[in-house]
Amino acid sequence: MPSTNGETALKDLADKANYERLQKDVHAVKNDIAALTEQITDALNAFAGQAGKQARSGYRQARENMDQTFDDMSERGGAMLGAAQDAANSLEERLEDVISQRPLATVGLALGLGFLIGVTWKR
Repeated sequence: MPSTNGETALKDLADKANYERLQKDVHAVKNDIAALTEQITDALNAFAGQAGKQARSGYRQARENMDQTFDDMSERGGAMLGAAQDAANSLEERLEDVISQRPLATVGLALGLGFLIGVTWKR
């Protein structure tokens, strides 16, 4: 069956309509992809900003904890040093009392310790 000019024209018109519809669909898909890309970029930028804020906050908190720990250790070290100085002063006072109460026993003890250290040192 030979086709007529009318049929050919109708077919060309249908093909043209399909082509235009396809072009509109492709254009719409491109616009959707562009919008989605923009949304993803915005979301990633927001995420990066939030992650940066959290990292800075974590760093600040860690530094504050470290400073607090250092201060606590300084206080404890100072207290221990004070206690050691008090103990040394107390020992010094006791030694002075013992030496003044028993001078001969103290001299004998010092000679004995010196002799033991000398013998040990020779070996």
